Amino acid sequence: MKKLLLAGMLGTSLFAVSCSSVNNAKTSQNQRSEFLKMKGDWQIVSIDYDKQFKIKPFDEGADAQCFIGSHWRLIPNNWTGAYTLNGGGSCPAITQPIKIDVKNGNTFEFKKIADGTKAKQNTAGYTLTLINQATDQFSLEQNIPFDGENVRVVYNFQRTGMK
Repeated sequence: MKKLLLAGMLGTSLFAVSCSSVNNAKTSQNQRSEFLKMKGDWQIVSIDYDKQFKIKPFDEGADAQCFIGSHWRLIPNNWTGAYTLNGGGSCPAITQPIKIDVKNGNTFEFKKIADGTKAKQNTAGYTLTLINQATDQFSLEQNIPFDGENVRVVYNFQRTGMK
């Protein structure tokens, strides 16, 4: 009788764990399918932030205005991409390979990949929040700590090609 009771409890526990795993897999798959919609070519069309601050995004040494018009290619199939600053004026011309990821459906992470290094060798990166996602546009929000407060920066993207 004890063995039957123990087997019943073990079976119920295994069933509960397997159902939880299935639900977690479905949630993860739904989040991945949303992220795959970001595949393609994008352009930053505007950047919203408090203009009293001088913002230099992603440690490029370039003013935030240099990122307006920048081209971003996102390839979620293999979690890679790149961004290109066009240059001109005081803006540098840069093409930067990146490794990307989206976690929990709205946390967009990327890290720059230097020539000759592998992504796993670089542990530093950037975490932004994915907001306002639609078929041909999305925004990324970044909160940058400054003087004990956060400066909110929103990068607004528009699709330019390759769906």
